[in-house]
Amino acid sequence: MIITIDSIENIRKAAVLFIQQIGDSKVFAFYGDMGVGKTTFIKAICRALGVTDNITSPTFALINEYKTPVGESVYHFDCYRLKSIEEAYDMGAEEYFYSGNLCFIEWPERIEPLLPENTVEVRITIEENGVRTVKVGSRYAKSQ
Repeated sequence: MIITIDSIENIRKAAVLFIQQIGDSKVFAFYGDMGVGKTTFIKAICRALGVTDNITSPTFALINEYKTPVGESVYHFDCYRLKSIEEAYDMGAEEYFYSGNLCFIEWPERIEPLLPENTVEVRITIEENGVRTVKVGSRYAKSQ
């Protein structure tokens, strides 16, 4: 699936389309360069899910938890500051990933060995005209 975001005003529509397509998937790995809009898109997804909490980048906290109107948890990770995969183990990342709750992970390349099978890859790029392209890839299985 490819979603195009041509303006900040249309990001909500893009987030709703994303939600309509996620099915029963729970763990999403968001790839993209610094400043591409990963956090902004995750905020829009959370808003579209009905989250009313203050949605902020978990850059310093590493993980934020938000609640949907029906009390379900949504976990938002920012792994940019992790220095080692051991830090991810120490914060209990695997417990979150296997909790059955939605998990949105920025900078997943830093913890890829921990990601569950069937993690969905989401790649965001900026086109020359400033349009963001969101490519939601197929689920991948870890190579053993």
